[in-house]
Amino acid sequence: MPRLPALILLLATIAFAVAPFITPPFTGYRPGQFPVEILRPAIQPAGYAFAIWSVIYLWLIAHAGFGLWQRAENPTWARVRVPLTVAVVLGTVWLAIAGASPIWATVVIWIMAAAAIAAFLRAPTEPDRWLLSAPTAIFAGWLSAASAVSTGVLIAGYGILPDTGSALAMLALVLALALVVQGQKSRMPVYGLTVVWALAGVIAANRADNTLVAGAAAAGAVIMLGALVWNWRRV
Repeated sequence: MPRLPALILLLATIAFAVAPFITPPFTGYRPGQFPVEILRPAIQPAGYAFAIWSVIYLWLIAHAGFGLWQRAENPTWARVRVPLTVAVVLGTVWLAIAGASPIWATVVIWIMAAAAIAAFLRAPTEPDRWLLSAPTAIFAGWLSAASAVSTGVLIAGYGILPDTGSALAMLALVLALALVVQGQKSRMPVYGLTVVWALAGVIAANRADNTLVAGAAAAGAVIMLGALVWNWRRV
């Protein structure tokens, strides 16, 4: 049944998109889940930034649907499907895990990020740029940022670093990760632009009361944009 993996991915992706509607609302970890209660962690982007999930869900469904319809037996698509299915299946249950255990949620989101990045790196930029490479790029980009956010909240919440120090460390981490990943896919800037979107959310969330974090996020966004331009022009 060569079409089965493509069908599994489509069904899993639909379940992933539906999960937020059947899971208790999640707007971030609750302060009471940590020994050190922080009402609004500095690393957490402004709420509007999470609207990108609508784009991610729709794009992944389009990818999976087209893949089943037109690319079910294509070996290139098959290589991408394996890690992408892992990320999507874990994503379906992530909200439930996050409501119960921030530690396990952080472990799981890093596995999701690793799987999504693997899918992105396996996906050739051409052909099928907008239905193969781009949807994996936006998913991997957001999970790269989200995994750092989850880790930063955990580090501050358990008092390992102060809130600002944790945010600065995670901004450095996500920028380093993004530069390495984007450097391998210079003709698909959607990944890097998604990371910039997340950084813009951090700027918006901190510009009024934590200018150090806002400034660091802004510097990271400028560096990421510069890397995108440089990578594009050197190829």
